[in-house]
Amino acid sequence: METISKPRRAVVGAGAAVAAAMLARRAHAQAPITLQGAVQFNDDHAFNKALLKFEELVKKYYGKPINFTLHRNSSLGLEKDYFAYMNQGKAVDYAIVSPAHMSTFAKAAPFIDAPFLFRDLDHWNKVLDQDVLKPVADEVAQKGEVMLIGYAGGGVRNIFANKPARNLAELKGLKVRVQGAPIWSRTFSAIGMAPTVIAYNEVYNAIQNRVIEAGENEAAGVEAMKFHEVAPHINLTRHAITIRPVCFSSKTFAKLPKDLQDAVLRAGKEAGAHGREIESSEDQKKLDALEKAGRLKQVPFADRAAMQRLVEPVMAAYAKEIGAEAIYARINAIK
Repeated sequence: METISKPRRAVVGAGAAVAAAMLARRAHAQAPITLQGAVQFNDDHAFNKALLKFEELVKKYYGKPINFTLHRNSSLGLEKDYFAYMNQGKAVDYAIVSPAHMSTFAKAAPFIDAPFLFRDLDHWNKVLDQDVLKPVADEVAQKGEVMLIGYAGGGVRNIFANKPARNLAELKGLKVRVQGAPIWSRTFSAIGMAPTVIAYNEVYNAIQNRVIEAGENEAAGVEAMKFHEVAPHINLTRHAITIRPVCFSSKTFAKLPKDLQDAVLRAGKEAGAHGREIESSEDQKKLDALEKAGRLKQVPFADRAAMQRLVEPVMAAYAKEIGAEAIYARINAIK
């Protein structure tokens, strides 16, 4: 029986190890890609439904094995954290993020979600359909390395408070939480309120402890965060209609094969439209259901037109300050 010498055994062993390593690398290279998503809410929220639609459509259009993991219920932090992760190309590949969290990279980003920018849902939809927001998306992609691949949102924002406000006089001096973008503090100050910036996940306790008296949000947010428990009066100011971009990390995108890139872009646009349809159609239904259950009271607001007049000079000045005059003019010109 032939024996193998020690040197030969070493060569055979080394060869086997190299072959095993090559097979392992090949198997790893052929393993399905996994994309990581994040959302602050549970499965009932419109944002979650939009991101699940995104997953479904990418799988459909890509047509090859691919995995998705959607981290729900703020398990990876808040939207501002998701944007930072996508900018860095780690932990989160896709998410829905408020434009307020993009201002570090694009001053005009929060403007697309500003109060009193849109007359109504019809005007809002026309602005999105005509791609008026492309200059903002281009700047966010260039400076923030995050792509805006679709637009969800569509919730009408009202002021929830621990007391009713039926007109401007009753809003005067109201301590209200606003988003961090300067335009929110400026417009609410112009109306006569006392705005303050507080983290979204701290609003409930801040109202409960009388640090503030109110906040502002769309129905889905009020329901998900149970704001109605501490501020049961929904004052129907209808001061904003949300735009919530479906975002994708540019660093992640650059590593994907071309056919998957195409699927991501196509799916992002369609998932955003799906999210808009859900949120805009569910908005009033959610408020009505909460009121019927005795959890909140919808308070008609009589002075929206007067509120708009107070805000317009602030909006014009802010648009000029951040170089968004052309965008503002185009939005106002759409009938």
